Amino acid sequence: MARVRLDVGYDGTDFSGWAAQPGRRTVAGVLLAELEKVFGPGNPTGLTVAGRTDAGVHATGQVCHVDLPDERWQALAPSLVRRLAGLLPGDVRVWSARAVPPTFDARFSAMWRRYEYRVVDTESGPSPLRRHDTLFWLRPLDLDRLNAAAAGLCGEHDFAAFCKRKEHATTIRHITAMSWRREPDGVLAATVQADAFCQAMVRSLVGAMLTAGDGRREPDWPASLLTRTERVSDVLVAPPHGLNLIAVGYPDEAEFAARAEQTRNLRGVPAGLRAAAAAQPTDQPS
Repeated sequence: MARVRLDVGYDGTDFSGWAAQPGRRTVAGVLLAELEKVFGPGNPTGLTVAGRTDAGVHATGQVCHVDLPDERWQALAPSLVRRLAGLLPGDVRVWSARAVPPTFDARFSAMWRRYEYRVVDTESGPSPLRRHDTLFWLRPLDLDRLNAAAAGLCGEHDFAAFCKRKEHATTIRHITAMSWRREPDGVLAATVQADAFCQAMVRSLVGAMLTAGDGRREPDWPASLLTRTERVSDVLVAPPHGLNLIAVGYPDEAEFAARAEQTRNLRGVPAGLRAAAAAQPTDQPS
């Protein structure tokens, strides 16, 4: 078998998220169905994604891997992207397909994930061509207040207040970069990068920052929630359509296996045991 990395983009509007679900249209389900048309039923195995996006969330820089019969892959590699372009629906694209070492794991080898969230607070709302990926915010937003709120959330913290907790899983994450900018057309874009994210974490962070940006909360309010050990009910979860996974970072090939092992070792570590692993970076899958 050959392990193949696929770089993928999709418009999440009409998908029930990434993960395959019976009776629902999902990105993984659509992609796997078309791969089976090319390589034969049951031949593509182990489809694994870097970050499982929720229903309505988009991606321009998603990464996944799949194992394919080596002989068939060698024959079809030069034409695979073009073949998939002819088979896949218009809301899913495979940008590239390339062989990687068997130690590569799209999920566990990842060093970081980067998301962008788009918001517009102009009177006219978003452009009709961008309405599916830009949130219309009815109150004026202050860029300085948004960035002040973002600064307080950077670093390694327990983000339990912003996450949907999973049993026996840690909510500690390390946000390495988060900032807002205003584009020439008036759109505000937040960029958030971390080792990994809990479910709904990015949208909860954005929702908290937006209430600070429009003046209903102080800029230090989102950071003040980091002392909480449970999800905070009055944190707004921003709608999914403004969110886009734009990039995933990986180490050099020689470090794929070590990175994956490190991530797996920390997966599911409860917050109370985090101190025992303090010498290692947190690498929880999203």
